[in-house]
Amino acid sequence: MDLRSLILSGTLLSAFAMNTIAQESMFTVIVDPIAGGTISVDPPLPDDGKVAAGTRIKIKSMPSDGYAVDSIYYSVPGRWGAMYHESLTDQFEVVIDQDKNIGASFIANSAVEHLDVHHSIVYAQPGKKPLKYDVYTPKSAKQLPIIVIIHGGGWSSNDEDIMRGLARELTKGGKFVVASMDYRWIGDLDGDETPNTMANLIEDVFGGIAHILEHAESYGGDASRVGVTGDSAGGHLSASASLLIERIGDGGFGATDGVFQFKPTYLPDGMSADDFRAQLMKSVKAAAPSYGVFAAESLGRFSPGLGAEAGAAVAPQQNIPEASVRSVPQYLLRGTEDFLIRHESVESFVNALEAKGQSAVYEQVEGAGHAFFDWKPNDQVKATFETYGVPYAKKMREFFEMHL
Repeated sequence: MDLRSLILSGTLLSAFAMNTIAQESMFTVIVDPIAGGTISVDPPLPDDGKVAAGTRIKIKSMPSDGYAVDSIYYSVPGRWGAMYHESLTDQFEVVIDQDKNIGASFIANSAVEHLDVHHSIVYAQPGKKPLKYDVYTPKSAKQLPIIVIIHGGGWSSNDEDIMRGLARELTKGGKFVVASMDYRWIGDLDGDETPNTMANLIEDVFGGIAHILEHAESYGGDASRVGVTGDSAGGHLSASASLLIERIGDGGFGATDGVFQFKPTYLPDGMSADDFRAQLMKSVKAAAPSYGVFAAESLGRFSPGLGAEAGAAVAPQQNIPEASVRSVPQYLLRGTEDFLIRHESVESFVNALEAKGQSAVYEQVEGAGHAFFDWKPNDQVKATFETYGVPYAKKMREFFEMHL
């Protein structure tokens, strides 16, 4: 090959490489179908949806008459299908660093016109992620019982937004203030240098509840009447919030042999862990943990490395108080088609509750799979919620009306 051919060949290879790099630095943005309103995108997307890496896209939502903004979002592939990242306001800025779908979800005004919603109230930041909750307050609420919702997602995904459908349903009738809270993800999934443990997550739940109760009056709530609920991983955490209260303290979790205590991630100024434990033992009146994990042997599958004592300390089933000491009625749900949580596991928890004299109501939801209380800007998820979540949220609301 002569010199001219070598130069030409090198030029072609260089051009090919530059073209490849240019292609790799472009991502595809797809706008999902939207009902109940429209969105504007700035800068406008090209016809082929190809956008340079690092582009910041501003999305603004505009609901049609009779509708309100549910969320603006982008989605990417996740462990259980599309993973949604949402803003519950009418504007959202998205950085394009991979292929993404964008869109907006709108709901009928009638679903939210009875509410004042306060979003993203930060209660603590023990790691990289600020921990927060949303409050759903019926208009003119005063001294209403409080229901705290703890979301699911394998202790490793989602946030409080995924429970907003349930929060809205539980506030219907104007009898409850509802707070939906977030917590750290287990392990290093939040990017924290020290991996988060199951005990840390339970401490977050107690810390979030402490912050909610501290500000209960400003939310129209009554800090002396509290119920907890959650689904899947949140089923475990809400059951823990109702049954592991006696383990609140400042003795550390496993730092001393035989001592496994939870120090809440947040405590109000001047309040000790002992003070908060005493308050919560009187305030938490009932729980409704849905399709959760309750026994130590089952938790071991999802949180490997727990020793026998530590595993028992984070398991609701191993920490049920005698009803004569502290009564906490439980309302449990599981779909008959649930592929993660077995009927026998929930039944075992019910039997353990009843053995301690606790009241337990267990209903199987015919035809429902796992996570039917989830709410996402996805037609299938919304349809599942309407079919199973709405009627059983009503039953849950009636349960809390009896006990709070």
